[in-house]
Amino acid sequence: MSDYRIETKCIQSGYHPGNGEARVLPIYQSTTFKYETADEMGKLFDLEESGYFYTRLQNPTSDAVAEKIADMEGGVAGMLTSSGQAANFYAVFNICEAGDHVICASAIYGGTLNLLGVTLKKLGILCSFVDADASEEELAKAFRPNTRAVFAETISNPALVVLDIEKFARVAHAHGVPLIVDNTFATPVNCRPIRWGADIVTHSTTKYMDGHAVQVGGAIVDSGNFDWEAHADKFPGLTTPDDSYHGIIYTEKFGKLAYITKATVQLQRDLGAVPSPMNSFLLNLGLESLPLRVERHCYNAQKVAEYLDAHDKVASVNYAGLPGDKYHELAKKYMPGGTCGVISFELRGGREAAVRFMDSLRLAAIVTHVADARTSVLHPASHTHRQLTDQQLEAAGISPGMIRLSVGIEHIDDIIEDLGQALAKA
Repeated sequence: MSDYRIETKCIQSGYHPGNGEARVLPIYQSTTFKYETADEMGKLFDLEESGYFYTRLQNPTSDAVAEKIADMEGGVAGMLTSSGQAANFYAVFNICEAGDHVICASAIYGGTLNLLGVTLKKLGILCSFVDADASEEELAKAFRPNTRAVFAETISNPALVVLDIEKFARVAHAHGVPLIVDNTFATPVNCRPIRWGADIVTHSTTKYMDGHAVQVGGAIVDSGNFDWEAHADKFPGLTTPDDSYHGIIYTEKFGKLAYITKATVQLQRDLGAVPSPMNSFLLNLGLESLPLRVERHCYNAQKVAEYLDAHDKVASVNYAGLPGDKYHELAKKYMPGGTCGVISFELRGGREAAVRFMDSLRLAAIVTHVADARTSVLHPASHTHRQLTDQQLEAAGISPGMIRLSVGIEHIDDIIEDLGQALAKA
């Protein structure tokens, strides 16, 4: 459905019912699928034929939603995982092994920073963090002979740094490695990183794609554009025989589907971070209204950012929609229709004022979540990024008094009135 616009893809892509079949995507709530002969099942295990035999690897409900997200992003294939963290882990681990190296923008979600910088280190994969605003020359210095991927977020959580996708893609490709971009905050409604040179796109579908805080999930989309064979020595997992499948070579057997196929039949098989069919069904419902909600989120967030920017108790506001924001011009280039509904700001009273403000809110809730229909608030330094050192917090663009505000789709006047009464007590 590549010719359709994003609003249509959100509704029509992925599931195509035949004559007399259910109009709405069914929930295939089954672990297993029946076959008439042992030979038929054997061919599935050998990857000689496609089909369903066990939901840990593939499920019709989940596959339909993955196909929809891939179409929305402009990729050739996609897969769903049990969480955004699992998606980011799979995206990197699918092409890295012990002894390899990854480069990552330092301004990213705290959980992802810990995943790449601490957990992957235990598996023998090292990560170097770089400033997203660094020049191409500075970025190039971070590469090593064993570098296998570059990772960044389209809009960082919570510092709201806007990534110069083309810059990162140029440097990554000049060194023969793919660029992986987490597009959770922007969503494909506002930005499609593949268009700007990204090779692999990930999502925490728990956020805007779901939009209602009812399912935890993740997604990976492959552009199909990176030439793994041209850099075969760097990616042996894709370009040399896999003994666990009788020596198949993914790039030879599956072509542009090699990356997603390997992630599905190898990582999902062995690690099992699979979404339930019910969660995939709920995600699909969220996707159908995504363009409408994103438009409202962005409208409300712009109004809130302008209100906070003019308030005498607010020291600073980070939101690329503001003309004076450091990333305003990049946002106009990559996301001309809007960025996201998340704002970060700091009060003049620092951490103590932030706590008083948050405790005084009535409509907005303090929750460890972001990017759903309800306005919510969080203190990154003591919540999502609590495990980071002061040096890491500074590198991630997080000050001790920073507040992350996820603006919902309630009436804008009610949101601003709630902020106003809380600021009066801060």
